Amino acid sequence: MIDMLSNLPDEVDVLVVGMGPGGSGAAKRCAELGLRVIGVEKRAEIGAPKRCGEAISRHGMTERIGIEPKGPWIVQEVHGAIVYAPNGTSIKVDYDGPEGWVVERKVFDKHLASLAAEAGARVIAKTEASGFRRENGRVKVTLKSGNESKEVTSKIIIAADGVESKVAREMGINTFNKLPDICAGVQYEMAGIKHTGNMIEFFFGNDTAPGGYIWIFPKGRGVANVGIGIRKPWAKKTALEYLDDFVQSRPELKDASIIEVNSGGVPVGGFLTDAVDDNLIVVGDAAHHVNPIHGGGIPEAYMAGRLAAETASEALKARDFSKGFLKRYDKAWNDQRGTRLKKILKLREVIETMSDDDLNWLAEYLKGDDLVEFSRGGSGLVKLGKILMKKPRLIKLARKLL
Repeated sequence: MIDMLSNLPDEVDVLVVGMGPGGSGAAKRCAELGLRVIGVEKRAEIGAPKRCGEAISRHGMTERIGIEPKGPWIVQEVHGAIVYAPNGTSIKVDYDGPEGWVVERKVFDKHLASLAAEAGARVIAKTEASGFRRENGRVKVTLKSGNESKEVTSKIIIAADGVESKVAREMGINTFNKLPDICAGVQYEMAGIKHTGNMIEFFFGNDTAPGGYIWIFPKGRGVANVGIGIRKPWAKKTALEYLDDFVQSRPELKDASIIEVNSGGVPVGGFLTDAVDDNLIVVGDAAHHVNPIHGGGIPEAYMAGRLAAETASEALKARDFSKGFLKRYDKAWNDQRGTRLKKILKLREVIETMSDDDLNWLAEYLKGDDLVEFSRGGSGLVKLGKILMKKPRLIKLARKLL
């Protein structure tokens, strides 16, 4: 393999560790702002293995990520969603045109990394960063790729290295997730499915996916991403067992082929309110930047990466890399996205305490537009609270939303 490390500068303004959406967003924005930036990814292939359902909303794609949905990474337009209560009652959200897209995640992540490289960032896969140590207001880091290694000095580190971030922990931020705050997920890519369209589907129920849900996201040509997220305190079986039971129960899935299997954890207990330290900013899954109700985090991660880059640029101008200065990143995140996610977390905490009978009852009152508002943390939460007030047993829960 070409020795990529020897050609790197000895000192940079920003080192981004992890080149998922958060890292790519940070690296691209740093380069656009004229900062000297390196982005490293420990895996040999950026975007692999994928650990998500691969669906992104229109708002997430065009506003938070800020790119047009064009390219080989787009595999299916999404024209709506169907949400199923435990008893099979369905609530449909239907649009005339695409309100989101299912992407090929491995191709999409590479595209985001390529955009960062085009902007001027140095991006290197199969490279690990370790041995973080602060000296004279900078951070010395050892980069290792195969048998090659190099020490690099950076003014700011952006940690985008995923759940339970090793970088953040080494540099002083505790990213530990309590067991109830981790959603354990398994996903199949399945081919030969008898029915796929342009609607994504969600299945809820304490016997189906306790503390979470099952999804079917079509990818065209009879292929779909079929997966589950559950939370252990509510589960009596493994995520894989719940998913297999579901697949065998569905006529459109039980005879299909499984062509890829992935698993992982998603932090759904709320984002880190203190995601900075001296010379350090944490983004994406590493900072628990995830929508607590559906577990999606691609747009949130990319947005956080851009905010981190802008904060880094301000810090470089001020020559102040202290935690006190970098705290403006936490404020920017909270102002632009965090406040809304806190409301969504409150919704999830209400839903997870409801029985299947409660969920079936609730489904009779809800319309598709209500579900959209709930997932966005908007005014629909108040409407939900008022609906729950109709059932005496749920009044206490309702008050959490009002």
